[in-house]
Amino acid sequence: MTSTIYPDLAGRVVLITGGASGIGAAFVRAFAAQKARVAFLDIDAEAGATLVRQVAAECDTAPLFVPCDLLDIDALRRALADIHGTLGNAAVLVNNAANDQRQVLTEVTPAEFDWTMAVNLKHVFFAAQAVVPQMQASGGGSIINMSSIAWMRGAPGLPVYATAKAAIIGFTNSLARLVGPDRIRVNAIAPGMVITERQRRLWYKDERQITEMRARQIIPDAVTPEDIASTALFLASDDSLRITRQCFLVDAGLA
Repeated sequence: MTSTIYPDLAGRVVLITGGASGIGAAFVRAFAAQKARVAFLDIDAEAGATLVRQVAAECDTAPLFVPCDLLDIDALRRALADIHGTLGNAAVLVNNAANDQRQVLTEVTPAEFDWTMAVNLKHVFFAAQAVVPQMQASGGGSIINMSSIAWMRGAPGLPVYATAKAAIIGFTNSLARLVGPDRIRVNAIAPGMVITERQRRLWYKDERQITEMRARQIIPDAVTPEDIASTALFLASDDSLRITRQCFLVDAGLA
């Protein structure tokens, strides 16, 4: 499949949270291939450094990696400030970092609830808070928040995660209204079943589970991290200048 080239993305500063692996790494690769100036945050320093080397070999330009625990909002703010000082105003923010830890409703403690909301929602709000003034100063930008079909389908093993991902849509809608006059677009992507290495290792060890889930898709092919990244490229580019306050399902029509 031939990838679309978006010339307007070349040279633009793109920030990605949780970019060291999985869908996040696909974002880093996709934007780097568009010749964007990519910076990404992740708590996994080893995976982040490895990705920098791989992308540099593939694209001849290394992305900027800043190790950061996104649960520490002060650290997040410092990391974003450092990136701003190095690269300048952000044109695109992809709020990707998340953790779909399975939980049993009756066993969730207040501490586990707070952790799940923090790792899936809190940093999304504060990353946007930090980046919006940069986009206002530049005359526009694109914020892309990662949601999930889990809250739409009512995934029973993800009660807190689904709550956080639903809240991301509420935040996306509110923020889009707030910053639209500044020509900042705010949209969300809700992936379907994307089998990353982590998903396979933790939740889909049996190939039959994957087969059964894909049988419920209208399109039978696997939804890949690259599929999600392609949607993000469109939403980041000028081709989507009049699109905001939307949630794009990339799930092959999963029922």
